[in-house]
Amino acid sequence: MMLSCYDQYCDTAKRYSEKDFLHIPLSAVQSYSDRAVNYTYQNGLDATEELIRVYTSIGIIDSTRIGLMLDNRAEFFLHFLALNALGCSIVPIHAQYTDEEMQYLVAHSGLKLFVCLAEYEERVSRLCEEVDISILVANTETLSQLKPLQNTLTKSERNLDLEAAILYTSGTTGKPKGCVLSNRYFLSWGNWYREMEGAANLRLGQERLATPLPTNHQNAMACSFMGMVSTGGCVIQLDRFHSSTWWDTIRASNATIIHYLGVMPAMLMNMPVSAQDDFGEQLRFGLGAGVDPKHHASFEARFGFPLVEGWAMTETGGTACIMASLEPRNVGTRCIGKPPGTLDFKLVDEHGQEVDSGEPGELLVKTRGDDPRQNFFVEYLKNPEATAEAWDGGYFHTGDVVRVDNDGYMYFVDRRKNVIRRSGENISAVEVEAALLQQDLVHSCAVTSVEDEFRGEEVLAIIKLEDQIDASVQTAEKVITNSRQSLAYFKVPGHVIFVQELPVGSTQKVKRGEIKELRDELLNTPSHFNLCHLKKSKSLGSTSGS
Repeated sequence: MMLSCYDQYCDTAKRYSEKDFLHIPLSAVQSYSDRAVNYTYQNGLDATEELIRVYTSIGIIDSTRIGLMLDNRAEFFLHFLALNALGCSIVPIHAQYTDEEMQYLVAHSGLKLFVCLAEYEERVSRLCEEVDISILVANTETLSQLKPLQNTLTKSERNLDLEAAILYTSGTTGKPKGCVLSNRYFLSWGNWYREMEGAANLRLGQERLATPLPTNHQNAMACSFMGMVSTGGCVIQLDRFHSSTWWDTIRASNATIIHYLGVMPAMLMNMPVSAQDDFGEQLRFGLGAGVDPKHHASFEARFGFPLVEGWAMTETGGTACIMASLEPRNVGTRCIGKPPGTLDFKLVDEHGQEVDSGEPGELLVKTRGDDPRQNFFVEYLKNPEATAEAWDGGYFHTGDVVRVDNDGYMYFVDRRKNVIRRSGENISAVEVEAALLQQDLVHSCAVTSVEDEFRGEEVLAIIKLEDQIDASVQTAEKVITNSRQSLAYFKVPGHVIFVQELPVGSTQKVKRGEIKELRDELLNTPSHFNLCHLKKSKSLGSTSGS
């Protein structure tokens, strides 16, 4: 019986020892290597076992939480497997977080050790010391030189429900919530992908999956990684999305599958047409979400392979993942397929009442059977209230609005939660508002989304300025610049609208229901400033335009 991700890897390595497990193309390693990185399953097992010896020598045991800032490099997966073998939990942290954001994650997760790339060690050491002087910091090259931890934790029996990772995700409240994820959660993702049918069925020992998505996200860490590990496939992990070289990289790496964000097809459709555009002989399918409906059919016609659209959340895992992999896929309609047999669901209105057939409603989901939470996240770390609220009534409340047609197909409509989804990143409007309100310029504000052709959505801030502050483009630019001090670049508003007053109720709270109407009224007026050019992408690359 598989009790951990490491167990699954070892089992696969026995059957596919000489097959490629992990490939980092030359285009993705140029900042730190002069050659591509490649591991077979046996190479990966050998490297993992060496890391296990290193971690054991410094006193790492189960129940220890360890931060990892290893970018999209091979080291991330090897350290994850080694720590998983020891019963530890990892907390992946993105290097592009601000100091304030990073310190929150370090303190909230209760790290004992933080392992990073050498280039980040100085910054990470400073930030960790400011949080807790007892947190040990090491880079990948000096890890073995650490003095053994003075560990007071007791060793516990390995089991499926042992914590394997904490992934932080933005929600409706200001601070990110830490999703506690078990080994059961990760293994369920591998099982889900292995059992896919239709356009997205996996061939054992044959697939090569290319993904540019960051390793601190569920897709790369759970779906892509465990999908390949469970089937003897190879993960082609890219550093980021480079639209200008994307197809050259896909061709050279012999990828058979790509994972995408909605932003990527839009950008690739803008590339010059080439005689080499047809990848139908190489690529079997793309898996993702959020492709612009108007691009869906034309993309497939031009590039020769299907884009399989779906729905999932970090909290729900593979059990609740819905994909349009079976025909008819209803291309260009925002169809996400039919719910799997493992899932129970219902659609409700804002009062919690089930909607009529064919009407849109918030999607509530649970695992079918005796345990409604099986394979879902365990809890929100140190936030039992939020966990209970999310599971109110025995279903997980997704905050996403969908509709179901007469044939049982689901279609994504909108988000009910106050969350902006920009290029695959979930951004809490409340968190952005809190950062804006720290600025002396800002009297009050409301943050929402605005449609963006390439990013899906962009962050828009509607701001009432303090008295005597000029509502000019210079002021708008200052708001953006100031925001960069406390927010990761992708959370910073790309659009600003200045108003004399915000719609508020008797308690002076902003009426959220009226904000989008106000946005639509003012988007084409002189009070609106599009400042997306001031946002510099550090996650999808300079050629991505994100």
